[in-house]
Amino acid sequence: MINRHLRVVLAEDSVVLRDGMVELLGARGCEVVATAGTAPELLAAVSGHQPHVAVVDIRMPPTHTDEGIRAAVEIRERAPQVGILVFSQHIEAAWASRLLADGAAGIGYLLKERVARTSEFVDALHRVADGGTALDPEVVDQLMRGAQRGRVDTLTPREREVLQLMAQGHSNRSIAALLVVSERAVEKHVAAVFTKFDLRATEADNRRVKAVLTYLAEQRS
Repeated sequence: MINRHLRVVLAEDSVVLRDGMVELLGARGCEVVATAGTAPELLAAVSGHQPHVAVVDIRMPPTHTDEGIRAAVEIRERAPQVGILVFSQHIEAAWASRLLADGAAGIGYLLKERVARTSEFVDALHRVADGGTALDPEVVDQLMRGAQRGRVDTLTPREREVLQLMAQGHSNRSIAALLVVSERAVEKHVAAVFTKFDLRATEADNRRVKAVLTYLAEQRS
């Protein structure tokens, strides 16, 4: 599949890292239409440039706590058509849950230290821009930590494993390859998850997204 040309807004307060990412993304066929070093600059850039996706660091000036992800939540509310890829050294589970509260489509959350290749990052950008999901396994684990007993607890270990890979944005074929099982076996596990989560098939609904949201939301109950 040929990736489309992406318009990107990049929010990163480190000038050295920001300039390096602009160069890397440009070499991979992405157009960084604006950069931002603060949350207000990010909001203004997204409003002014209407990018396909915004890359957001969590901790930005002035307090370097959660300004970036707060801005990401605001972008999600103001411009839901813009994909958001949080790219950070930190996991903020509470704010990540808020970011995902209205749907996992078009959302990514990757940890800088775990992205080994530029191609992985660019693939995640395209996936998010196209309405997919890209969640680091550690982010999913943090979101699930301390969850109350609920529907997730009804899953078998294999069903939970399949659902976690769904949360990372993998297709059934990709999950089958990772788990070294048949695609048909994965389909059965996915169907079991839908049944246990009481997600009935409708023409309009994306049950994969709803299953992932159920999985992520239980830590907030």
